[in-house]
Amino acid sequence: MAIIPFDDRDGVIWFDGEMVEWRSAKVHMLNHGLHYASSVFEGERAYNGQIFESEWHTRRFRESARILDFQIPYTDEELIAAKQQVLEASGIIDGYIRPVAWRGSEMMAVSAQHATTHVAIAAWEWPSYFDPETKMKGITLDIASWKRPSPETAPVHAKAAGLYMICTMSKHEAERKGFHDAMMLDYRGYVAEATGANVFFLMNDGKVHTPNPDCFLNGITRQTVIKLLESMGLEVVERHILPEDLANATECFLTGTAAEVTPVSQVGEYHFNPGSFSRTVMDNYAALVRGEAG
Repeated sequence: MAIIPFDDRDGVIWFDGEMVEWRSAKVHMLNHGLHYASSVFEGERAYNGQIFESEWHTRRFRESARILDFQIPYTDEELIAAKQQVLEASGIIDGYIRPVAWRGSEMMAVSAQHATTHVAIAAWEWPSYFDPETKMKGITLDIASWKRPSPETAPVHAKAAGLYMICTMSKHEAERKGFHDAMMLDYRGYVAEATGANVFFLMNDGKVHTPNPDCFLNGITRQTVIKLLESMGLEVVERHILPEDLANATECFLTGTAAEVTPVSQVGEYHFNPGSFSRTVMDNYAALVRGEAG
């Protein structure tokens, strides 16, 4: 299948408060976000024409910028309205929305206090992060050689562009080895997350265990699924999980805005059988985000 470049598409993008033609949404190569990773973003999904948890994503967007020491120059209400405007102008019913903010070109050094903050919002159709047939069988994860950093060394609770560099490197390595993605450990050797999604395990004790997000992003989908699991009468245990603990897991799935709920059949040397539990969580999550939950 031919790849359609993201800089050569039809449509519109909200750029610094104005709707512009997709191909005209350009930035100068000497911008601080490109050279020093002073950029934050969000990943959001729309279902039936409505963005799921748009306010929550907007709050996190602003908080990520604050952590990186810059401010989003628009109110939450303006951002929420702009996202919906882009969605409607693009004629998208089910799709993906990408707000991004970055420091501009006024200063080209480590310091950037006087750089202008720019904001853009794009949307496109994106039905599933993984191929549907592969997803139902369960994707496979390598164990990444790169680790999630300590909170003392990086802004780990921001959705910051620079934090995804090791994710790209880990996913590329995993794909070269025949895996779909990679599981990242943290700086202490505990199970952390996949390259772009959080992880859950159904353990032999009948409880659902998930890593404590003390050094990586506590995903909005992650928090949503925890509430969903609890509403299903399941106990969710947030704790530090060692790789060898996976021997006691019967099912595994990832959660994320892009991944939604995706079953996993392998993490390194450990294998799982995606079954009725994972399918039920997938179905219940799909009903929730589409407003069809009972």
